[in-house]
Amino acid sequence: MRYGLDKWSMRCMGNWLTGCTQRVLVNSSFSNWQPVTSGALQGSILGPMLFNIFISDLDDGIKCTLMKFADDTKLSGEVDTLEGRATLQEDLDRLEEWANKNLMKDNNILDLGKTNPGAQHRLGSTWLESSSVERDLGVLVDNKLNMSEECAAAAKKANRMWGCINKGITNRDKEVIIPLSACQAIPGILCSVLVPTVQKRCGQAGEGSEEGHQDDQSTGKLAM
Repeated sequence: MRYGLDKWSMRCMGNWLTGCTQRVLVNSSFSNWQPVTSGALQGSILGPMLFNIFISDLDDGIKCTLMKFADDTKLSGEVDTLEGRATLQEDLDRLEEWANKNLMKDNNILDLGKTNPGAQHRLGSTWLESSSVERDLGVLVDNKLNMSEECAAAAKKANRMWGCINKGITNRDKEVIIPLSACQAIPGILCSVLVPTVQKRCGQAGEGSEEGHQDDQSTGKLAM
């Protein structure tokens, strides 16, 4: 099967993946070049695309909702009834059979909802562990769905970047501090509720006043 790819695309991908070599660097010393026998270069669009083709038959016979995207594939279903739990377990058994055939492994459960009974499920003979927070496509999702974990992580990252700017840049002019913070610290914040606080701190530093500079150093975390 070609999955909608023409001969030219197939030949192009084959040429790109054939003959690849790799080496490692340890303490300024390189290893010898070794052939890459499988896989695709990390960061390329080809990696997720080939993985999606690999798991294209994963949803055969699945009754619950299966959201497929490379290794972030998720199976979800309602577990507030006995029938719903049984259906979800049947689908987990199908995924376990598929995983064993394809030498793959699944991981944790994220229980969502305030009234979720937290029913236990298994893959084969292994009981799956319930998790309070998981990273989904780069974003932390918690079981309360209030994004508190993601907001805290974004605030920590922005504060870390802002600390580097505050200590490393001696020029306190607005023309320097505001643009630098806008392109380095603020883009790392995913929740818009945090943005005004960061902008306020950047503005205080840009004023060049001693009071504003001391406030910046004493602030340990962003308001949420």
